[in-house]
Amino acid sequence: MATEILMPALSPTMEEGTLAKWLVKEGDTVSSGDILAEIETDKATMEFEAVDEGIVGKILVAEGTAGVKVNTPIAIMVEEGESADAAPAPKAAPAPKAASAAPAPAETAAPAAAPAPAAPATPKSGDARVLASPLARRLAKEKGVDIATLTGSGPHGRIVKADVEAASATPKSAAPAAAAPAPAVAAPMPVGPSASTVAKMYEGRDYEEVTLDGMRKTIAARLTEAKQTIPHFYLRRDVQLDALMKFRGELNAQLEARGVKLSVNDFIIKACALALQDVPDANAVWAGDRILKLKPSDVAVAVAIEGGLFTPVLKDAHQKTISALSAEMKDLAARARARKLAPHEYQGGSFAISNLGMMGIDNFDAVINPPHGAILAVGAGVKKPVVKANGEIGVATVMSMTLSVDHRVIDGALGADLLKAIVGYLENPMSMLA
Repeated sequence: MATEILMPALSPTMEEGTLAKWLVKEGDTVSSGDILAEIETDKATMEFEAVDEGIVGKILVAEGTAGVKVNTPIAIMVEEGESADAAPAPKAAPAPKAASAAPAPAETAAPAAAPAPAAPATPKSGDARVLASPLARRLAKEKGVDIATLTGSGPHGRIVKADVEAASATPKSAAPAAAAPAPAVAAPMPVGPSASTVAKMYEGRDYEEVTLDGMRKTIAARLTEAKQTIPHFYLRRDVQLDALMKFRGELNAQLEARGVKLSVNDFIIKACALALQDVPDANAVWAGDRILKLKPSDVAVAVAIEGGLFTPVLKDAHQKTISALSAEMKDLAARARARKLAPHEYQGGSFAISNLGMMGIDNFDAVINPPHGAILAVGAGVKKPVVKANGEIGVATVMSMTLSVDHRVIDGALGADLLKAIVGYLENPMSMLA
């Protein structure tokens, strides 16, 4: 029987995607688990696997097509001797609404949610009749995930690789037993003039119009949400780096034979991870009507890429050596720039680091990445005159740091304790090896 292959939801925030590349052509025979296409989400390019055996009867969406809504038919799978014409005609995706200068409250109250795929009836745990791809079954077994408890995002509710990865990345204790009803909130006011209004202001001037891609739209929405809804406050401290720079040089000399070179940022990651363990009440996130206190130090680090940024998460950073963190960070950054990160690699964490010091910025204030409780903005280390303990004037390498804090999660004194702990590790770097 001919069946439709639908545009999948490859991440929790995905509403539409770009069909970047077909890896099959009409007439090809595919097996469950074979890769059909590469799809660009708002954050990454991901592989889309087949969940059924069959023949690619017809490709409905051409390579390079952007803005394909989740659950839109993109191809038709047929059986041997069957025609693609036997499949039901695909429904056209609804046309986007025209932009208006002042959207109605109902349109601005919340971002549109991705259409949810039909969920199959949940069988008993371990039931072999669970609709899942072989790759998803194998991955679930490796990760210890009960596949019968998952809801699939694939066609017809089929459980696919991304569902298993998302489940394995979510701590079982993180979710409350029952979801609390969302409190009623007032519809936000329009955040600025419409595109047509702005364009009229620049009539007769030479400009280029840049269409927003999925990543830029997501960044705009999340940062607007962050500044409108999170009560930020800021704590600032200077760090004297001379001891760290000397210690780093000694370690790098020893590690040179192994091809390892530690950066100042690697030490900052480790310092933040240890500080979150020392001040556990600050290792927390905002969860709507409650606070979730995390036990591990899962630290996100901002990575600039063309057109936006990622914040890959280094999980259990407090338990890893500085050289291990360095290697993991290099790998995550390289795959972030290639847009090859999986959703579970850039979602989660309780704390983030944004380092613009390597770009020559002395100091700045970073915007909190919800639901994180705080983000550390790191400036450049520069030579400055300082007053030494004996009262004499000297010169030291000083780095400015600003901790942006969500006041709903962390109060002023608690934030000060966290920043003090971070500074303590950076100014006494050998303590990070204890």
